[in-house]
Amino acid sequence: MDYKKLVTDALVKVLDGQIAADKVYQLLEKPKSLELGDYAFPAFPLAKVMHKAPQMIATEIVENINQDGFQKIEAVGPYVNFFLDKSNFSAEILHQVITEGSKYGDQNIGNGGSVPIDMSSPNIAKPMSMGHLRSTVIGNSIAKLLEKTNYEPIKINHLGDWGTQFGKLIEAYKLWGSEEEVKADPINKLLEYYVRFHKEDVDHPELDEEARAWFKKLEDNDEEAVHLWKWFREESLKSFMKIYGVLGVEFDSYNGEAFYNDKMDEVVSMLEEHHLLKESQGAQIVDLEKYNLNPALIKKTDGATLYITRDLAAAIYRKRTYDFAQSLYVVGNEQTNHFKQLKAVLSEMGEDWSDDIHHIPFGLITQGGKKLSTRAGRVILLEEVLDDAVKLAEEQIAAKNPNLKNKEKVADQVGVGAVIFHDLKNERMNNFDFDLEEVVRFEGETGPYVQYSHARAMSILRKANNPEFDSKMKYQLADEDSWEVITKIATFPDIIKRATEEYEPSVVAKYSLHLAKAFNKYYAHTKILVEDENKLARLALVKSVATVLNESLRLLGVQAPEEM
Repeated sequence: MDYKKLVTDALVKVLDGQIAADKVYQLLEKPKSLELGDYAFPAFPLAKVMHKAPQMIATEIVENINQDGFQKIEAVGPYVNFFLDKSNFSAEILHQVITEGSKYGDQNIGNGGSVPIDMSSPNIAKPMSMGHLRSTVIGNSIAKLLEKTNYEPIKINHLGDWGTQFGKLIEAYKLWGSEEEVKADPINKLLEYYVRFHKEDVDHPELDEEARAWFKKLEDNDEEAVHLWKWFREESLKSFMKIYGVLGVEFDSYNGEAFYNDKMDEVVSMLEEHHLLKESQGAQIVDLEKYNLNPALIKKTDGATLYITRDLAAAIYRKRTYDFAQSLYVVGNEQTNHFKQLKAVLSEMGEDWSDDIHHIPFGLITQGGKKLSTRAGRVILLEEVLDDAVKLAEEQIAAKNPNLKNKEKVADQVGVGAVIFHDLKNERMNNFDFDLEEVVRFEGETGPYVQYSHARAMSILRKANNPEFDSKMKYQLADEDSWEVITKIATFPDIIKRATEEYEPSVVAKYSLHLAKAFNKYYAHTKILVEDENKLARLALVKSVATVLNESLRLLGVQAPEEM
């Protein structure tokens, strides 16, 4: 039942046409405290219409309203507060969760529409650092949310596998590298060469000329340059795949920048056909003054294409290939202007589907308040962070539950899950400093706390011999301790809808923390396994909590151990 509609209908009847039903529905609020009820209607908007003080209007509504279906309705100042019938509400919510299981919260917002998600996109020949974590886990969680709301996400790893940096890397390798070194430790050695290049070229600017020459050879299909490029790419992908395996992230496409090399001439031709290209100081641009944007630089003076040309080719390719309902780019906030230009150029080309492209920006992970930088050599390697997180989890499990079965597997789930959860609990636009010991704590607002709450619920069910629940039975609970948990479970579908529409996984992460906290409070105050007429209803509540916490964690890309 839509309980918000129940409240709306009761108000509409007593207000007798003074305000439209849809307006009443929009005005309904969730009070900050359950002591003030489950829904509140503010009487302020009626003051002008009824020529009365809001407090008086609220009092009159309560005096005349039909209270059937509610525990009580009362006026508090200018608000009408509605308290739902706890027994009926709890029976309905628990029945729904137990019947639907992990499908609870599923919705048909997307009607099966496809949504390419450009995410992760590390650069070849550089290790994945903490800087790559955000795009990867935010994109992965958004994909899971889209799937739950009946979209078809297509996860694309748009690899940084082309550009002048490869000229620099080839030059560095030719000067200081060896095949044996790279084969022994590919990514770290390639990074070492790359960082050294940027230190050396400060005093030796001729290195930049050599690097440009190597990249020109690569563009011209020089045999040695192409061989080295392919080798660097293959070794990098092996390293990336290992980390994606640990994170539990899979992709539908690894088409990177190089994939679009043969598709950019068509873009330039299309721009010419639309008479959009203009010459500016020898370069080819698209004027975007009417959008209050800088010109989009399509070709440099030497005829080389740029990122925006490649992204135009990628956007057109994705529309033709997937006929998307939306196309998402989970890319850092610093690229906001680039995506505004991309959409503006597509719009100028007459591609009205450019409105379906959305940049999903996010803030930075910092270290000691400073931005991470590959070029400066200030890198926190993602693989090392995940390894350290698992070790910290192992230490805590050994201290808290030394006899736990599958300790190593649980430590993997907890350590990796802690890193992912910590990223996603932060609103994506916020910057945050990373402190591993804080991240892997079992207490506080952490992933392990939510995982532990889920494991506790599963433990209670095991102690009760994993009871079977009859979908025809009514599991009614009317006590105050269970009410906070039940009302939180009831909001899960709204949480999914909001998180999906806002592309904001933190909505789910914060919700899971609130539900875990409410459940642990319930556990502390209630003897769940005591033999009485409400025992099965309490266990139905525990089962529902386990189901919703498990699904919340899954949507974040975090596993939910049954024991911890």
